[in-house]
Amino acid sequence: MRTRSLTGAGTHAGTGRRAGARLVAAAAALGLLLTGCSGGDGGSPDGRITLRFQSLAWQDESVQVNKELVKEWNAAHPDVRVEYVQGSWDSVHDQLLTSFEGGEAPDIIHDASDDLADFAYGGYLADLEGLLPDRLRRDIPERSWETTEFGDGVYGVPFLQEPRVLIANKKILEASGVRIPTVEKPWTWAEFRSATKELTAGEGRKPGAGQAEYGVAWPLKDPVSATLNLSRSTGGQLFHRGADDKVTIRYTEADAEVPAVIHDQVNSDGSASGATLGMGGSDTLPGFFGGNYAMVPLGFSYRQQIIQQAPKGFEWTVLPAPAGADGATQGVSPQTLSVSEDTPHKKEAVAFIDFLLQPGNMVRLAQGDWMLPTGTAALADPSLHTAKHGWGTGAALARELLPAPAQSVRGYPEWKDKVATPALQEYYSGAIDRAELEKRLVEDGNLVLARYQR
Repeated sequence: MRTRSLTGAGTHAGTGRRAGARLVAAAAALGLLLTGCSGGDGGSPDGRITLRFQSLAWQDESVQVNKELVKEWNAAHPDVRVEYVQGSWDSVHDQLLTSFEGGEAPDIIHDASDDLADFAYGGYLADLEGLLPDRLRRDIPERSWETTEFGDGVYGVPFLQEPRVLIANKKILEASGVRIPTVEKPWTWAEFRSATKELTAGEGRKPGAGQAEYGVAWPLKDPVSATLNLSRSTGGQLFHRGADDKVTIRYTEADAEVPAVIHDQVNSDGSASGATLGMGGSDTLPGFFGGNYAMVPLGFSYRQQIIQQAPKGFEWTVLPAPAGADGATQGVSPQTLSVSEDTPHKKEAVAFIDFLLQPGNMVRLAQGDWMLPTGTAALADPSLHTAKHGWGTGAALARELLPAPAQSVRGYPEWKDKVATPALQEYYSGAIDRAELEKRLVEDGNLVLARYQR
């Protein structure tokens, strides 16, 4: 399989990791390869083209909308048929790696921008520059396009995004007397820490009015994305690209501020539950509904699960995440649509992407996933600015979303899994101190990145 260097990107690396990933991912990917990823040029004897679209939609509403749009395309384009293939967020990186190396990749690929760097630099994704229609290029802001630009090319279309927000128990919050933050005047990180103390009754104590057992529950089973993206508000960057185009890691005071708040809430203040650190967001919801936690920081899309699962009469509200020296800025890794470099039908694949991302369709996709569209025309839709279910709060935060710090960093998935995740988990639990956290993130992290930048 060919490899390819992007301008200024250096040579392709990571062959050993790819070989190992093949063995790990083979079983998980086999079903997808057999059911949806057959080889060939996508043509048929009658001249009709078939494109395979691998979607990672998983919520019922989202799957339904995606399938409806595929059906609508097929009805209007009998000569270019799109076949819907169901993928999974849990295994997408290794599954795609296996399918790319086996020459069996889907034509149109749904993924997230922070997963694209290795595929783009490896030559597996088509450069969409010159193929994208002007309408689509203009409609999506440049800050979103930056998440899919590697070297001189564009390797995906960012189309859905979500800010992190605070989901709060409305009754507890209003009874507490703490200042309720707004998009115009969010809490600072210091105010947030102070508020969680006031909202906390303490372990083993009966909560009074305006209190829960804990002021906040941090679900940090996957702590890296939350930490890096929220740290953009304090000026955290962590990854720094030099004049030689190589990336190194530095851990500054700006990077340390948000992790320190979380660490202190758990280990000093007792205002955050240590038991939730190993949980995913969904795992915290029963305790949230039960009044154990006054607030839970979650992605915007979790609102759907709350609506589906909350007991009758439970009142909740959406608050903006805390702001730092850089305001309410957050990092974000949008969901993306890419085209396989190996497909002989790139123009047709881009035409389907353009259809999916017409403003009205982008609104449907956003509503189905309970997220926000990147397109300015879709984001202006009145249905996304209502007070109901916090849509308006989320839409107002869209202007604060910037690319996540690691968007173009080769080796980020390995650094995240092998270095950053265990280090942050141990720091948040109190098992290691800041000095040890910094040592692992920087020293161990730079060793990982160096292997990808030889």
